[in-house]
Amino acid sequence: MNGHGEYKMPGGKLVVADVAIAGDLLVRVAISGDFFLEPDEALDAMNRALVGMPCAAASDVLAAAVAAALPADARLFGISPDAVAVAVRRAIDGAAA
Repeated sequence: MNGHGEYKMPGGKLVVADVAIAGDLLVRVAISGDFFLEPDEALDAMNRALVGMPCAAASDVLAAAVAAALPADARLFGISPDAVAVAVRRAIDGAAA
């Protein structure tokens, strides 16, 4: 099952999440949008952190996983781990509908 979710952070940028779900787990996550981040590897770290997460995970759990996976020198411009979590949660919920 696949899902797509979008979230525009207030005062920030658009975050898009495309997910693939197998059973009750996220098996593929692709975060994109019109935001900026440094270093480039931070995007891969976010995607990897979300793979394997249960679909029932609350937004705060997803946000904590994203924040923990970011390199120490990561800089996010226009988004936050919470915004990523909202987009992922919307993708999961949309896939289940």
